[in-house]
Amino acid sequence: MKESPDPLLLRDAIKSLGNALRAEQKCSYANTSQSSGLDSFIDDWLCDYPGVAQYPPLTIIVNALRGYDALTMHTRQLRGEAGLRALLALYNATTTAVDGDSLVQPPAPKSERARPPQPAPSPAAMIRPAPPAPAPTAKAAAKPKKTTTVPTSGTPVTLNSALDVVPGVGASNAKAFRRLGVRTVRDVLYHFPSRHEDRANRQSIADMRAGETYSVVGTIIDARTFTMRAGGSGLEFKIEDDSGILKLSFFRQPWLAKQLKIGATIMVSGKVEHFNGMRQMTGPDWQFYQGESAEELLHVGRLVPIYPLTEGLVEKGGREIIKKLVDGYTAQIADPLPADVRVRAGLLDLQTAIRLKHFPRASEDLLRADQRLGFDEFLAIQLGVLQRKMISQHEHSLPIPYNDSVHRAFLAKLPFVLTNAQTRSLGEIFADIGTPVPMARLLQGDVGSGKTAVAAAAALQAIANGFQAAIMAPTEILAEQHYRGLSTLLGDIDIPRAGQSVASTIDSEREQRISEIQLLLGIDPARPNGVRVALLTGSLGVKERRRVLEGVANGDIDLVVGTHALITESVQYHRLGLAVVDEQHRFGVEQRQALKDKGTSPHLLVMTATPIPRTLTMTIYGDLDTSILDELPPGRQSIATKRIRAHERERAYKHIRREVGNGRQVFVICPLVEESETLDVASAEEMHVRLQNDVFPDLRVTLIHGKMHARDKDAVMVSFRNHEYDILVATAVIEVGIDIPNATTVLIEGAERFGLAQLHQFRGRVGRGAHKSYCILVSDNDSDNTNERLTAMEETRDGFILAEKDLQLRGPGEFFGTRQSGLPDLKIAKLTDTDLLLSAQSEAKIILRADPELASIEHALLRAQVEAFWARAVEAS
Repeated sequence: MKESPDPLLLRDAIKSLGNALRAEQKCSYANTSQSSGLDSFIDDWLCDYPGVAQYPPLTIIVNALRGYDALTMHTRQLRGEAGLRALLALYNATTTAVDGDSLVQPPAPKSERARPPQPAPSPAAMIRPAPPAPAPTAKAAAKPKKTTTVPTSGTPVTLNSALDVVPGVGASNAKAFRRLGVRTVRDVLYHFPSRHEDRANRQSIADMRAGETYSVVGTIIDARTFTMRAGGSGLEFKIEDDSGILKLSFFRQPWLAKQLKIGATIMVSGKVEHFNGMRQMTGPDWQFYQGESAEELLHVGRLVPIYPLTEGLVEKGGREIIKKLVDGYTAQIADPLPADVRVRAGLLDLQTAIRLKHFPRASEDLLRADQRLGFDEFLAIQLGVLQRKMISQHEHSLPIPYNDSVHRAFLAKLPFVLTNAQTRSLGEIFADIGTPVPMARLLQGDVGSGKTAVAAAAALQAIANGFQAAIMAPTEILAEQHYRGLSTLLGDIDIPRAGQSVASTIDSEREQRISEIQLLLGIDPARPNGVRVALLTGSLGVKERRRVLEGVANGDIDLVVGTHALITESVQYHRLGLAVVDEQHRFGVEQRQALKDKGTSPHLLVMTATPIPRTLTMTIYGDLDTSILDELPPGRQSIATKRIRAHERERAYKHIRREVGNGRQVFVICPLVEESETLDVASAEEMHVRLQNDVFPDLRVTLIHGKMHARDKDAVMVSFRNHEYDILVATAVIEVGIDIPNATTVLIEGAERFGLAQLHQFRGRVGRGAHKSYCILVSDNDSDNTNERLTAMEETRDGFILAEKDLQLRGPGEFFGTRQSGLPDLKIAKLTDTDLLLSAQSEAKIILRADPELASIEHALLRAQVEAFWARAVEAS
C-alpha cells in the first residue's frame, strides 16, 4: 500500500501481533504459545488484516517472522525481540499513548482473548528475513501432504508467498524455479536477468540484410510440416509485410502448428539468412502482435531479458511468469531508502528500479535501474563497515606513547634507510597507537616494499612501553621467516625494564635451565634487556611449546610470532598491546578478531602484500584506516618479464641451466597439482617428473603443492632455502611470503589460468637478492583477455596498477576468491564504479551521524536490509 492505513485498524493489527510475540517471549520462544504455531497465527493474522499487512513498516516485521517454526530457538529469540521493539516503535508513531492503551497489555482479537498478560519487550537484535524452510525429514515426508489451494480473496498473495500458491504459476513451474533457488514472490522480483538482448532493431522484410539480426512484423500466409533428415518433424511458415516475404523454420516444435494460424499477425526476432533467393530465419523468437505498445511486447521488438534456465523452465514461459509477477506484486515492495537520500543521490524509487531492471524500455532505463540497485548494495556494505568502525572507536585501549630513543636504536640496526612511504606509514601508526582508541589499520604494500620492517618498528614501541606484541602469519615457513628476521633485528636492542630478568619467573628450576631458556627465546646472555622473541607453531615439540606458552603467559616473552597457533585456547597473553596479522586475506574475519580478543582491545595492524584497488579496500576493509607503501626500497632488483609459447620452452630451459650453473635457484609454477583429463595444462607432479628425469637429470629438482602435509611443505621450503635443491616445482602454495634471495628465475606454466594479482605475487618470489632476476610466462592461449593481461605483466611492474586492471577484467570474486575476500555477494553493483561507491559511502555517513544504530522507525526497513545483506556474507564465508 502506498498510503497509510486507517490508524485505528493499524493499531489493532500491531497489538494483535504484539500479543502473539509477547506470548512467545513468555514461553522462551518455544513456539508453544499458539495452538498451531506462530506461522499459522501469522497466516490467520494476514487474513484478519489483509490491507494493513501490506503497510511497508509492518511488511518487513512480518517477513522476518515467516518460517518461524523452522528457526532455531536462538534465532527465534533474536527475531522475536526485534519484532517487539519494532512494533513498539511503530505503535508509538501511529497513536498517542494513554493509560492502559499500550503494548504492555493490549486487547487481543476475538481468537486470542484468553491469553495471559505478556511481559514488556527487551532490547532487540536487528530483524533478518526468514530463510527458506529446511527440506522435510524422512519421517515428515511419510505424513500425508496438505492439499495446496489457490489463494482466494481471504488469502492474499504477499511477497513471502510460495510460488505454487500464486495464481498462474502452477506447481511444475514453481518446482522449476525452486531449482534456481527462487521460492517466493519476492525471490522472483529479485531474480534479475543475466543480460538483455536488443531485439528492437525493427526493419521491413525487403530491407533486411543477411547475417544481421532484426525484428519484423508480418502476417502468416502459409504453413506446412516437413520431415527432417535426422528424424522428427519441422514446421515452415511464411509471413509477409508490405515489402516482401520471409520464411520461418522451426525444428521439433509440433505444438506451434496449433498456435500459429494463417492470417495471424506476429512479430519475430532473429538472424536473417538467404537461401534459394529467399530471406529466412531459423528458430526465431516470436510473439503475437497486437499493436505498437512496448508494454505488450515481451519476447521481441524490445530489450528482452534473458534469465538463467533450468530443467522444466522454458525461456518464454519463465519470462511470461516473471512479467506477471513483476507487474502484479512489485507495488508491495517497501522502499527502505529515505526519500531525502534518493533525492540527493539522484536515484529511482525501488519499485521503478525493479520493474526497469527486468523490462527496460531503453538502455537508459537499464542504466538507471542498475544505478539504484547497485547503490543499495554499496550502501548496505558501507553502513555495515562504518557501524563496525564506530563500535571499535568506542572501545577503550591502553595508549602506547612514542619512545624516540628506542625508535632511533631500531633505525640504527636496520641495514637500509626507510623509504618515505615507510616513514609516512609509521607516523600514521604511531599516532594511532598513542591514543586510548584501539588502532584498526591496514598496511598494504607491493612485494618487497618493507611491511615487516614497519610492523617491527610498531611492535618495538609496544614492547618499550611494557606491552607484548604478536604477529600471526598464514604458514609455518612464513612465521619462521619472520621469527628469524625479527630475532636478528630486535634481539639486541636494549629495552628499559623494571625488576628481574627474563628467566626469573619461568619456574623453580631457573638456575639449571637458564641457558636453555635463553637459547629458546633468542636472548643474548650478555644483553638480557634485548627484545625477547619466540616462535609458536603447530610443529613445536611438547617441551618447547610449554615453555613458550609459559613465557607468553607471564610476560617473559615480548614478541611472539606464529601461525593459527597464536589464537588457540591454550595461549594466554600477559599484556597484549599490539596484534599484527600478516597476509590478511588468508585469514577470516573471525580469526582476525580471535587474535584481538586475546588482549583487552589491543591495537590491530593487518598487512597484505597484494595491492588492493581502492574500491575493494572501501568494501572488504572499510572498517580499517589504510596506509600504503607505494615505493620500493633502494637496491630492489628489477625483474625482466617475458611471455613465451609452449614450443619455446627449450629456450627457457637453457636460461634455467645457465642460472643454476651460476649458482642461482629457480621456481617453476604449475596451475594444477595432478594431471587432468579435461584440462590441457601442466600439473606440478608431472612437471616434476619430467624436469628431473628428462630435462635436468643432473640437477636437483624438488616438489611442493597444497595437498602435502604442512610439515612436509615446510621441510621442502627449508631445504630449498638452504640450497639443497636447484629447482622447486610448485603450485600457488608459494604465492605469498617466501623469501629466497638466491632465486633469480620464476617460470609460470599455464599463465592464463592465474589472475594478474597472483602472477604479480609469483613474480615477487624472485628479485630479492643482489642478482638480476627473470619472470617467464608460458601460455598458448590467444584470447583477448589473456593477451591483455599478459601484456600488462610484461609492461607493468606497479602492483597497484595491475590490481586495478585485474579487478576490471576478473571481478572481486576472482581477485581473492569469494570465500577469502569476505565480500558479500554483489548481484548488480560493480566495484569498478567508484563514483557510485563514493556516493553510497557519503550517504551512509550522513545516515549514521543522525542515527548510529539505525534505530528510528524511518530506518527500520534499511536496518533490516543491511542485516540481511551481511547475513548472506556470513553464510557464504
